[in-house]
Amino acid sequence: MELCRLGRELAEAAFAPLDPREAQYSMTVETYAAILAELKPKFIHHPKAKACIQGILREAGCDLEQTYFDVPRMRTSTAGGYLTTGIAYAFHPHRDTWYSAPMCQLNWWLPIYELESDNAMAFHPRYWTQPIRNGSDGYNYQEWVRTSRFVAAQQIKTDTRKQPQAEAAIELEPQTRVITPPGGLLIFSAAHLHSSVPNTARQTRFSIDFRTIHLGDVLTNQGAPNLDSACTGTTLGDYLRGSDLAHVPEEIIARYL
Repeated sequence: MELCRLGRELAEAAFAPLDPREAQYSMTVETYAAILAELKPKFIHHPKAKACIQGILREAGCDLEQTYFDVPRMRTSTAGGYLTTGIAYAFHPHRDTWYSAPMCQLNWWLPIYELESDNAMAFHPRYWTQPIRNGSDGYNYQEWVRTSRFVAAQQIKTDTRKQPQAEAAIELEPQTRVITPPGGLLIFSAAHLHSSVPNTARQTRFSIDFRTIHLGDVLTNQGAPNLDSACTGTTLGDYLRGSDLAHVPEEIIARYL
């Protein structure tokens, strides 16, 4: 709840005097994207955000010497297709493992404001054991960081950045949408197929997510089965140790490059 309060305070200050959930109806999409371009990095780098993550992991019973996390990110899903590219990218059905995530990665996700089924996140359990033809073989995380990550705010009308997508038809049903109160925490595998629900509610969805790995799993290559991920590179360099914010040792990262 403390992490949600931080996200809410920063969002409400950024969009003041407007309600962040309704602000899209009062400004141009370019102005909206410019606000997000300042708000989201401010949240990511806020020192209180990392402290909240450490507290969450501690409360969840994680071993902070073995558990590493990446910085929490604020996500927005605007209503009616107002902004779905770049800084507010609407994720199609995907596995995080298509984006160079380690197979042992866990995703932690929580809404900042009240959530509805019409602006939630969907899980697609049929594909948790079924491979999908996809474009992950053309993705390298280190190359993405070098060329694409920092131009997100410029991708307003269309998103020209190359990202892995399914290259075969996806049957979206059956799907599961878990509706939690603000601060309600979802934890799922990076290998689980999931997507952003097209927001047909009136309000913008604001959420927070971060990811964790256990160093023992990394060292022994434990994790979900790799059904269809063929990307290269690794996100391991982004992770911070829960106890003291130290990075994953370079020699361990090198095993995954």
